[in-house]
Amino acid sequence: MLAYLPRPPTDTSQYGTFPQEPELPATPGTLAQDSWQQASTTAAKRSAQMPNYPSLPCRGIIVPNEPSLLLSHGSVATQYRPGNLPRCPPPALQDTGTHWYPLHALSVPNIPSSARGRTSARSSAAAAVPAPEGLPSRCRKLLEEDSPAVQAGKRQRQRYVTKVGKCQVNLGNIQEKKRFLSDIFTTIVDLKYRWFLFVFMMCYIVTWVVFGTIYLFDAWVRGDVWHQGDPTWQPCIENVDGFISALLFSVESQRTIGYGSRMVTANCAEGVILLMAQSIVGSMIDALMVGCMFVKISRPKKRAQTLIFSKNCVISRRDEKLCLMFRVGDLRDSHMVDAKIRAKLIKSRQTAEGEFIPLEQSELNLGYDTGEDRLFLVEPQIICHVIDCRSPFWDMSAESLRREQFEIIIILEGIVEATGMTCQARTSYTEDEILWGYRFEPCMSLEKGAFRVDYSRFELTFEVQTPVASAKELHELRELEQQEHSTLSLYWDHLLQPCVP
Repeated sequence: MLAYLPRPPTDTSQYGTFPQEPELPATPGTLAQDSWQQASTTAAKRSAQMPNYPSLPCRGIIVPNEPSLLLSHGSVATQYRPGNLPRCPPPALQDTGTHWYPLHALSVPNIPSSARGRTSARSSAAAAVPAPEGLPSRCRKLLEEDSPAVQAGKRQRQRYVTKVGKCQVNLGNIQEKKRFLSDIFTTIVDLKYRWFLFVFMMCYIVTWVVFGTIYLFDAWVRGDVWHQGDPTWQPCIENVDGFISALLFSVESQRTIGYGSRMVTANCAEGVILLMAQSIVGSMIDALMVGCMFVKISRPKKRAQTLIFSKNCVISRRDEKLCLMFRVGDLRDSHMVDAKIRAKLIKSRQTAEGEFIPLEQSELNLGYDTGEDRLFLVEPQIICHVIDCRSPFWDMSAESLRREQFEIIIILEGIVEATGMTCQARTSYTEDEILWGYRFEPCMSLEKGAFRVDYSRFELTFEVQTPVASAKELHELRELEQQEHSTLSLYWDHLLQPCVP
């Protein structure tokens, strides 16, 4: 249960600064450099939502106590700075490795053609970063521990639902087992095939043996066994002289074979009653077992095997909103009728009163209020969960995602067109299977007279520019930009207003 609690950072230095040199007495040069470092820290806070793009030539700097005003129009951003500010930091600051990013970098499209893959792009990018030769050994160790392969190895734990949809929950210490016998049909259908076939065969074999034993006992009591071949004796069951012959007579009677050498005569009433009882019991067993076999073969669970899900979730921006997306598809030409999709977040938490709630389930909105959760599943669909203030991922960033532990359960339901039975397909995604800053590649193309779906591209993703901050931080930054824009507009309107004498 503790596996789904949030993971605290194992090493705070992994996400902080590296060890520094001992402090030296302050000099006028160092004081000037410190002032520039404070200015860079202030600018870094404003651009914390920007991904790490290549550094651009320095064109300006933001100094404390003089914030810049940001105006956004489409994908163009402009900064207004006082004209007496220096254009670039001193050389001492440039040597510290500080990078400067344009504020409009979020809206610049950058889809590299080489980033074609599912998860290899992110791992290869992390592995391709060489460590500088002069980097201390502790720094190199932190970089190695931060690699996706090492992080994935640390997070091996028990899943709630497997990728193929099997629930990993074992029920134990059930006291009232008789409840299963009250619904014997469902109990038999839910059995595994090896046990189902064993029950199927034993139902027939046991009835044959039981009625064969009863026939032998009746023949032994009446003396038919001891008068075989006596033409003056009137037997109840002819040609039954042992257990084997009685068993053959039981099989012939129940399966209505009737070879003619063994039969029940009219000399005894109990023989006729036994034959009627066996015929009724045999018909009941045929109806039950044949029905169970038909239902087990045509169960919708087999139909669910042709409903596929992408192996990974992705998080990227869609319509200027941060969204969590995954892909579903149907491999059959016969479509699912009234297909609906739901998502559950499985995560343990502790309440304010100290109560521990293991594996708490919360709903993820996949478009229930707009009807987008009802699918016309004739081609692969990308299901989108908008990360808004009602989403549990509202305050989760790319960095905090690595420290979280949760599981997303996806449930796809629909009616099988061929049989009219309800089918349900399930899968799950853990935090290790969520790719931040990726998007699914298109897998449909237009051919002559129809559309073609290429399922070889079903799992492929490519990397896109996505802010590493949480949706909450992006929302706050957008509101701040709007306030600055309105303040600047009022200021310019006041300046441009003609003076009234």
